[in-house]
Amino acid sequence: MKRLFHVSDIHFGAEDRAALDWFAGRVAAEQPDAVIVTGDLTMRARAAEFAAAQAWLEGLERPITVEVGNHDLPYFNLWARFVTPYRRYRALERMIERPLDLPGLSIVPLKTTARFQMRLNWSKGNVTRRALSATLAQVEASPDGHRVLIACHHPLVDTGTRSTSRTRGGRRALEALAAAGAHAVLTGHVHDPFDIMHPTTAGPVRLIGAGTLSERVRDTRPSFNEIRLVDEAIDIRVREMGAD
Repeated sequence: MKRLFHVSDIHFGAEDRAALDWFAGRVAAEQPDAVIVTGDLTMRARAAEFAAAQAWLEGLERPITVEVGNHDLPYFNLWARFVTPYRRYRALERMIERPLDLPGLSIVPLKTTARFQMRLNWSKGNVTRRALSATLAQVEASPDGHRVLIACHHPLVDTGTRSTSRTRGGRRALEALAAAGAHAVLTGHVHDPFDIMHPTTAGPVRLIGAGTLSERVRDTRPSFNEIRLVDEAIDIRVREMGAD
């Protein structure tokens, strides 16, 4: 059995300190095989927020992969957003979009953020053909027999939560990922957990969303997903602070 903790939208700068301490305590006590963070480590991509995020993540002392969220791109400094959008991530470089290979399991990143979009709301998702090609190459390179989980920030299709992703290229990406053999897509962004089977022409794909550990809650208290993989099964348990 493999056990993963899937967390998202931590938003240092608007973090819930009690929720962070609770999650870190669960990691220390239960020692999951890996921690998957599906974006929005920070609130405004400030240097102090990234420094706090780095210290917290390193304190977990587990294998970690971190996806970039829309809040992790510079918000006020347009020059930095367009020219050096990931400069403040450099201290976290070894964790960012890091593929994880565990026995029988591959966790593959997919970039869904954009510096610029031809629409007013740049917070929504966008999967470029280049980003999708890079992810598909990693999926195809996964060892035979591995369960393949895709990790990205934005849900590729909307799943009925109060917040939306409206990810451009998301349906195309989902079809391609299913055809390549991906079993599930792990995301964040909407701040509420979900778990659905989505049909594609290549067969169903599991869509799994995590909640938030920030003060910016929606319909669910601060939470994370515990993912257990036993043989062919993927079991999801939403762990809510105050109920766990």
